[in-house]
Order: sequence, then C-alpha cells, then structure tokens
Amino acid sequence: MIRRHELTDQEWALLAPLIPRVITGRPRVDDRRLVNGMVYKIRTGISWRDLPERYGPWQSAYTRFRRYALDGVFTRALQHIQARADAAGDIDWLVQIDSTIVRAHQHAATTGRKGGSTRRTNRNDHALGRSRGGLTTKLHLATDGAGRPLAFLLSPGHRNDSVFAQSLLERIRVPRLGPGRPRSTPDRVIADKAYSSKAFRSYLRRRRIACIVPERRDQIRNRLNRGSTGGRPPYFDPQTYRRRNTVERCFNRLKGFRVLATRYDKTATSYEAAVCLASILIWARSV
Repeated sequence: MIRRHELTDQEWALLAPLIPRVITGRPRVDDRRLVNGMVYKIRTGISWRDLPERYGPWQSAYTRFRRYALDGVFTRALQHIQARADAAGDIDWLVQIDSTIVRAHQHAATTGRKGGSTRRTNRNDHALGRSRGGLTTKLHLATDGAGRPLAFLLSPGHRNDSVFAQSLLERIRVPRLGPGRPRSTPDRVIADKAYSSKAFRSYLRRRRIACIVPERRDQIRNRLNRGSTGGRPPYFDPQTYRRRNTVERCFNRLKGFRVLATRYDKTATSYEAAVCLASILIWARSV
C-alpha cells in the first residue's frame, strides 16, 4: 500500500536505477523504504528524529541522505531524468529565471547572535544572509517552458538577483543519452526587470541567446535623455513575456515541500539536496 507522500511504483521505477547499490557488507535497510522516508521528511518538514518507524531507523535515513548529498547522487539522478526528457524532445528551451526568499529557521541559524562575535562564520559558506526579515537564503531557479527545474543555486538572502544570473545559466547542463556534449544553451531567456542590466544582456548576446527582459524606468529615461546617442531600445516581446509566470508556479510547487519553504538545514549542501530531490519528483510526475 502506498501511503501519503510516498513514491508511486512508476516514480520508483524511474528513480531506482539511479540509486547506488552496495553488494558487499551487511544487509542494509531497503532503498525504497529509506528514500520514501527522505521524501516524507522534505514534504512535511519534520525533524529527522520524528521520522515514522515504518521508514526504518532515522539515523539510517539521515546518514543515507547526507551521503547522497555529498556524493552528488541526487544531482546525477536529476540530470539523467532531464537527459531522457531532452532525448524525447520533451524540453521547451524557453527558459525562465527568477529567485525567491526562504526564511531560515532558528535551527539553521549557525551564525550566532546579531552583534556577537565578528570572527568568520558559516553565513557566506552556507548561503545565509541577514536582511530585514532576519536570516534568509535566496533560491535562484531556471525552469524550462513547462515549469520544471533545469538548474538552481543558493545565495545569501540580501544579495541582488542579477549578480547570480550568469552563474545560474551556466549551471544548465542537460547530458545526452548518446554521444555529444551536454546541452547548456537555451533558445530564449525570460526574466523580470531585476535582471535588466547591460552586462547580462551582453552576456546573452555573446552566447547568442535571445533576451526577453523589460527595461527599468530609469534605464528608459536615461536612454531617452541621451537622444540619438542613447541607442535603440533592446528587443522585447511582450507576448512571450506573459509566460514568465511559469517560473512562479514552479516556486509554488517547490515550496509545497515544507523543508524548502522554510530552511531548517544548517548546511547549504543538505538544503540543495532537498531542492534537488523535490525537483526530481516534479520531473518524474511530468514525464
């Protein structure tokens, strides 16, 4: 019987070949049982210690999750699912990018009290930053035209979106099932006004990627004030820009996993692994 928040037979059949198996050594807890425990944990947001007994010892689930996170198991599994979708022509390369703020729970706040010690902390190492709402993390996301995650990265919550736009797009690497280099170049990129910078537009132009980003009012005003030397306005397709809400809907799906809506993990590695596992489930339910 499949319980609430557990993998269906179809989802497990897709994910099972991508889970590392150990042939030697003592028998371990069933892989599907532990992965179901991981899914239950990130969906409900409970502590590892409160994991129901039907998923086995919580220490085993936590240890396996950390091992998979450090070894990049979830990342490779996500890339493999994306590669299968791309081989079937199921990826729309109209890419949307955006970011969202995630409030850090006190269990994730390893930086000490405000105004306390000034020695180097884990705040920058683990993508935690202090803003008006307290300690926050910013999740930057790139999705395909169907609203499925292609790449993501974390930054401290107080950092500007456009600073990480290039790094985010360079994380898009969809492998080929056969020979050939991974695909990393979108056909078009849609973003809001926060990404309207000359450097970002130049970067997309060098990579021959169509840019659909509206100008900010101050940029329009400065260009008009310069007269003929201000140049022509950048290309903008308002009809295509209407599809930008796709990335917002993807954020809604990701934040349906409570571990992602509020950050409880102290390390960026564990939080990224949770984002990756949630992304795998989004892909598995759409292919």
